[in-house]
Amino acid sequence: MSHKAAVVPFILLLVVLAAYGNALHGAFQFDDYNVIVNYDAVHSWAAWYADIFRGLRPLLKLSYTLNWVSGLDVLGFHLFNICVHFLNVLLVYALAARLFAHSIGNDRQHERWLALFTALLFAVHPVNTEAITYISGRSMSLMTLFYLAAFLTYIKGSEEKKVAWLYVASPLLFVLAVVTKETAVTLPFALLLWEVCRVPSLNMTALKDIVRRQRVHWGIFLLLALMLLFQDRYWQLMAFSAGLHSVRVNFLTQLHALTYLLGQLLLPWQMNIDPDLPVITAWSDIWFDGLLWLTLLALTIWNLRKRPWLSFALGWFVLQLFPLYVFLPRLDVANDRHLYLAGWAMLLPAAMLCAGLAANISLRNTAAAALLLALAGLTLMRNEDYRSEVALWEDTVRNSPHKARPYNNLGYAYSLTGNRKQAEQAYLTAIKLNPDYWLAENNLSQLRNNDGIISAPED
Repeated sequence: MSHKAAVVPFILLLVVLAAYGNALHGAFQFDDYNVIVNYDAVHSWAAWYADIFRGLRPLLKLSYTLNWVSGLDVLGFHLFNICVHFLNVLLVYALAARLFAHSIGNDRQHERWLALFTALLFAVHPVNTEAITYISGRSMSLMTLFYLAAFLTYIKGSEEKKVAWLYVASPLLFVLAVVTKETAVTLPFALLLWEVCRVPSLNMTALKDIVRRQRVHWGIFLLLALMLLFQDRYWQLMAFSAGLHSVRVNFLTQLHALTYLLGQLLLPWQMNIDPDLPVITAWSDIWFDGLLWLTLLALTIWNLRKRPWLSFALGWFVLQLFPLYVFLPRLDVANDRHLYLAGWAMLLPAAMLCAGLAANISLRNTAAAALLLALAGLTLMRNEDYRSEVALWEDTVRNSPHKARPYNNLGYAYSLTGNRKQAEQAYLTAIKLNPDYWLAENNLSQLRNNDGIISAPED
């Protein structure tokens, strides 16, 4: 995998296109209808401008409007998402190169190999399909674009003492990330993590320098936090989610969800847009999860000076997921797309492991190529699930056979294609799994009223 820096973007572009070329024939899915197809505020520039001060994520909605008025239909949305992913792959390469340059000495060729392999893993990893092939998953990938750009710009401004990059460009990109998706408010903490992993020791002088470099970012953080406090819609969503479970149950459930997401990253052969994860009520049910995360925390602290790249990777993963999952109530327990920003850093240890297992360059490159081909194959297969609503929800009920919502959504998908008998069977299964599922009951009633009573499915 020898390469020159100038050809790296072309290598990455070809790999992204190879992994996501079959995503271009995908259809609108699930939340795409709520936030794009049936949402008038993104159907014209005037409508977008009228809505800009009434809701969250104006920049995300601006991107939807751009695609909607382009006349390219669903194809334009997919092209945009793939372009955003390619730009993120470039940013991951640049960040990995910076990190390895600080961590492993003066072997420039080895550093570039590790950075390229990390970027390639990110480019083809199937866990990212939900942020790319699923159109409204763009909220995560587009936010990541501005987030990583702000992070890299901060590093460049800090190391090269470029005042405009440090105090203007990076903070501006931070704001753009937050108005794309509000979870980007973690950026100042990520910058602090970078500094902690980079400096030899955190003495008072070093702390003062960090505060000086980051003061604009933290000022923006405080301002954005205050703005969210007065955002009624945001608090309505939080109140609804918080009402589902107690604080303790939410913490236990979401801690287990983090373990599930880590498993999705490490063993990515069963992507699921609607995973069936249990509600956890007792500490004894998640002893393994607690032990796992305490071990990862210990590894982060232990390697802070010995292997700063590893501490950074573990710290980044925890930072991006713990505030989102453990400390904030969520309606959906876990979504693969949230690994898009969190997961790239965990690919750094994977790259180092691959390089360490094969000292022979030829063997190392062969092993790396085999892993990339396997991941790309899984990505291509997952993209095919998005070719239609029926295909996506048929796959989901196979992976979540005891959850009612996928069956309801499958029934709706069947009804749109005119397959009423299978639609009724899916609705009845949803109701059997959850007798209080009013949406499935309503859909079943409308189906029968439009076409008469159809025989119930066999047990």
